Amino acid sequence: QVKLVESGGGLVQPGGSLRLTCAPSGFRLDDYSIAWFRQAPGKEREGVACISEKDGRTLYGASVKGRFTISRDNSKKLMFLQMNSLEPEDTAVYYCASDRYWNNILEARPTNWGQGTQVTVSS
Repeated sequence: QVKLVESGGGLVQPGGSLRLTCAPSGFRLDDYSIAWFRQAPGKEREGVACISEKDGRTLYGASVKGRFTISRDNSKKLMFLQMNSLEPEDTAVYYCASDRYWNNILEARPTNWGQGTQVTVSS
């Protein structure tokens, strides 16, 4: 059974940092492209970052580029989202996701989703 479990969310002040972790199970992480999405109240789901399983290529949403970093540790079977210089606009539920096919990630329709973790940026 494929499962993704996020952790690391919480409340942080503007300018602060958080690292989200996603622990996948039920599949080989190194065979899958991975991604982080987020959804704020009243807004559509937004792609944050993704990394290809084939060549390690990474892509970032325009609003987070230069502040967020996606990474994976295949040996530990974990994926991460390091978030720096957080802004109130980053407040959202963050979801990790995976798919065997890069195109599904790019088209924001990955097969596997986590349950989400809340990130709140506020003073």
